[in-house]
Amino acid sequence: MFMASFNSSNHDQQEEEDPSSDLQYHHQLIPEPSRGGFTSPLPNAIHMRQLLIRCAELISRSDLSAAHRLVSILSSNSSPYGDSTERLVHQFAKALSLRLNNCCYGASTAATATTITTGAASAPAMMMMMMIPPAAAVNVAATPANHHSNINADTDQPEKALDQSCYLSLNQITPFVRFSHLTANQAILEAIDEGQQAIHILDFDIMHGLQWPPLMQALAERSYPPPMLRITATGHDLNILHRTGDRLLTFAQSLGLRFQFHPLLLLGNSNDDPVIPPALALLPDEALAVNCVLYLHRLLKDDSRGLRLFLHKIKALNPKVVTIAEREANHNHPLFLQRFVEALDHYTAVFDSLEATLPPNSRERLSVEQVWFGREIVDIVAAEGDKRRERHERYESWEVMLRSSGFTNVPLSPFALSQAKLLLRLHYPSEGYQLQIRNDSLFLGWRNRALFSVSSWH
Repeated sequence: MFMASFNSSNHDQQEEEDPSSDLQYHHQLIPEPSRGGFTSPLPNAIHMRQLLIRCAELISRSDLSAAHRLVSILSSNSSPYGDSTERLVHQFAKALSLRLNNCCYGASTAATATTITTGAASAPAMMMMMMIPPAAAVNVAATPANHHSNINADTDQPEKALDQSCYLSLNQITPFVRFSHLTANQAILEAIDEGQQAIHILDFDIMHGLQWPPLMQALAERSYPPPMLRITATGHDLNILHRTGDRLLTFAQSLGLRFQFHPLLLLGNSNDDPVIPPALALLPDEALAVNCVLYLHRLLKDDSRGLRLFLHKIKALNPKVVTIAEREANHNHPLFLQRFVEALDHYTAVFDSLEATLPPNSRERLSVEQVWFGREIVDIVAAEGDKRRERHERYESWEVMLRSSGFTNVPLSPFALSQAKLLLRLHYPSEGYQLQIRNDSLFLGWRNRALFSVSSWH
């Protein structure tokens, strides 16, 4: 069984200290600087971890002045270009600094609000979903990309291009996304009979569609004639959805696979109550598979009512299989300090895996750590309330919610485990990555800490 890489319980047993003693505590761990820099090596990973947790404790106690001083020390002793510890500390120090700024701004705003009469609060924005007509969806390849809907402002394009580049790098240099896709695909193949002539996949947040070409190839090869495949895919950018549909349609045509792609545009905040598209209709003798890879955690708020409603609606569609991939971490704890320690342990393992498997000067690693993982860390550490999106939960929490919604776990096969082992051996050769089947689900971890899980439900 996977175990945490660090013992994270010791901070709970620390006695309350006088804030005035903080700097004395810091100097026990940080060497004194000289005119030419530090006179001794930087503190080791355990010491830096203690300092990060200490800073989070100060913020939890609202000792913002001492926390600011400690964040300054952490920032000066970290770098996005150092070893895994320095890079990790850099990202968490940045997130702690943002949280401190938010705390100070919030306190200032609250003080000002006592003297200002405000109007009624606006109601939360409701999620809207726009179904693209099937005729347009089938013929997406005939529409030039620059003729697609211009819903998003041009100023967002550089950020979206950076996101796409980082996502592709993440898929290339880490096994996490490919492991999730490969295992979910195998669960879909095993749940749907070979003789099935029509398959419909409802994919929540398809992104760039990297999951589906291997499945399409497997479907084209395992029976003749190959089945008709329809994919209804959700996303927040119509241009990206259309381009994804174009690529998948072209690939399907190269395989001789009958294929339709239906983009489903989500408008508004993805943290609002999810809606199942009313336009989703199954054709006669069509088998439905619902794919939720790294998606369900976005539907969680401070309670799980919206997610449970979503699951009940999915269950009502009577899918052959529902595939779920999620982080193995509790980043949804209501208490900031517990959430912080959980995030610190999780991303320590992630950064250690990158350190062990990539060269020191890897630009792809730098990009993924600063943009992709860095943004996640900022969200978990600095955001609160409805602004917090990265609400990861452990498998056991998803299991409880799924079973209470009427789902039963479908065991993943030994072949799924063999495929995952082959993926690691061919593309990510390192003894640090570990696979385990537990609770009929498949877990991928680094050293002794589980990082991702994939499960299949009916």
